[in-house]
Amino acid sequence: MRMGWILLASASVLALIAGVAEAATPPAPATSVELSLSPLPSDAPSSPVTPVAVTSSRVQLADAGGDQPAPETPATTPQNQAREARHGAFSILFENDIFFNTDRDYTSGQELAYTTAADDTPEGLVDFVGAMPDWFMSPGEVRASYEIGQDIFTPLHTHLVVPLTTERPYAGFLYLGLGLLSRTENHLDQLEIQVGTTGPASLAQDAQSFVHAVLGQTAPAGWHYQLRDEPILQFNYERAFKIIPAQSVAGLFFDAVPHYGIAVGNAYDFVNAGAMARFGLNLPDDYGPVRMSPTLPGSNYFEPNGAFSAYVFAGIDGRAIARNIFLDGNSFVASRSVSKDWAVADFEFGAAIAGDSWRLSFTHVIRTREYRTQPKSDQFGAINLTFRT
Repeated sequence: MRMGWILLASASVLALIAGVAEAATPPAPATSVELSLSPLPSDAPSSPVTPVAVTSSRVQLADAGGDQPAPETPATTPQNQAREARHGAFSILFENDIFFNTDRDYTSGQELAYTTAADDTPEGLVDFVGAMPDWFMSPGEVRASYEIGQDIFTPLHTHLVVPLTTERPYAGFLYLGLGLLSRTENHLDQLEIQVGTTGPASLAQDAQSFVHAVLGQTAPAGWHYQLRDEPILQFNYERAFKIIPAQSVAGLFFDAVPHYGIAVGNAYDFVNAGAMARFGLNLPDDYGPVRMSPTLPGSNYFEPNGAFSAYVFAGIDGRAIARNIFLDGNSFVASRSVSKDWAVADFEFGAAIAGDSWRLSFTHVIRTREYRTQPKSDQFGAINLTFRT
């Protein structure tokens, strides 16, 4: 039943996107032509004038003996010049349910990431992407992303020394990640490899106890029952594509970015699909703010379209889940666990602003119930600050 609601919501979002795009598509703009004529030398022979069809936006006729400059092509337009800019990016991401005065389920996440400029991507990684089939990683502008992050999960009643068996187990995930991003004109492929650990080695108990002490709150009492140490090897892949390029709507811009993906590892096994729409001023040339997996894709880097950008966005990601170690428990030893729901969705709404060298966003995420005895859906906020380098 829940998967039906998720699919219905996804279809509604896509239908809305298509309707707005059809109404928003502007007529083709008129082409202005500027001619700069240089006089011929006085001794040059005259010749009949033949009409010429002008197709470029600027044509300059030089004197007979000079070199004629190449006409402006789409690759040299301001929009594509910005797209061709080469910048890396440093991203700080913080997710927490403190924004909505809760402390349960997925309660905290933080990640630091550096994404290389395309020109700085190690040649071996570029060759690795080039060796993959086009349907998986299309050849394009290749970047590498280096990440370190931590996720924290707790039950609802954190004051209990012995947690209820009907509530999700305490768990943490500490990881290092290597991401490969390949961008073409209309889509972005992202492949991420994460290596990390659950259990006490994830330092989740230490991190949460420290934060609670700083805030003057009581530390959760049941961490003794957390998942045991287990090495994690996780592969995440997503493709996002712009079926609706940025369209002008009353002087502002709108775009739509569907996506699909798959995750395989001993932390998560799932397939996912969804879409995001953005509306605002000078949309940056990117795929929206980034969030921690599992989620909508986003991109750690961006290219500005103007001195200042501001926009709102909304999206949905639906997942069919075969395994979630943070609910199913450890793979090889006995641990706490609960019966998970195989269909889960994230609904997100937010806003972002960006300048020439920075981007700041806030995302409100509503996540449907992840296990059968979970009393209600979860919600949390995500703040992402990205600097171009």
